[in-house]
Amino acid sequence: MTDPRGRVALVTGGSRGIGAAIAVRLAREGTDVALTYRDAEDDAAKVVREVEGLGRRALALRADSADPDAVRAAVDRTVAELGRLDVLVNNAGVFPYGPFEQVSPEELDRTIAIHVRAAFVAAQAASPHLGANGRIISIGSNLADRVPRGGIALYAMTKSALTGLSRALARELGPRGITVNVVHPGSTDTDMNPADGPSADDQRALSALGRYQSADDVAATVAHLAGPGGRTITGTALLVDSGANA
Repeated sequence: MTDPRGRVALVTGGSRGIGAAIAVRLAREGTDVALTYRDAEDDAAKVVREVEGLGRRALALRADSADPDAVRAAVDRTVAELGRLDVLVNNAGVFPYGPFEQVSPEELDRTIAIHVRAAFVAAQAASPHLGANGRIISIGSNLADRVPRGGIALYAMTKSALTGLSRALARELGPRGITVNVVHPGSTDTDMNPADGPSADDQRALSALGRYQSADDVAATVAHLAGPGGRTITGTALLVDSGANA
């Protein structure tokens, strides 16, 4: 069994939204947490205080996930300052929206860098530090499997890459006892996509349950994968989308 107490997790993009909820949930279950942020220093500090208030160690690291050197440095600093690394959560993301004909080469490259290259590089940097029962969990999107409207080709393409990466790494790292999975959230109530936003009713109508999920709903699934219950779940994609893709 994998006892989460005394373990260390790194959550990229952990200052707000789903990433912050994951950081706090893992801390609540006994895990020390490092998190990365790009600009939201005050938000990151708030998450650190919340984690420390739960009796766990916390570390906020400024790192742009589009920069592979910054991603590697975040992994290295986590190990150096918290002593180990057991769980990597690739959560940092952006939401490019618009007709694919209008996507610039710069936006294409940056989105691929943040969603795909950063996850690959972080896993590559984390792998030497992960022991048996190590975990790699990436946060994708239910739009990787089903696209109900136009304007999200770049987002869907880059999030779908995480499924292939996770399945391949599950095979490669499985002999070491490391599990690798991707969680695909649907419409989640965050500042990026609030449940009272202009398109929220349309998004709710797409789901079987007729509702958004909370960031805590996604965090609960990540915590399950990171804990004892996830020890034989690997190489798969889990939907947390209120049945939008049913």
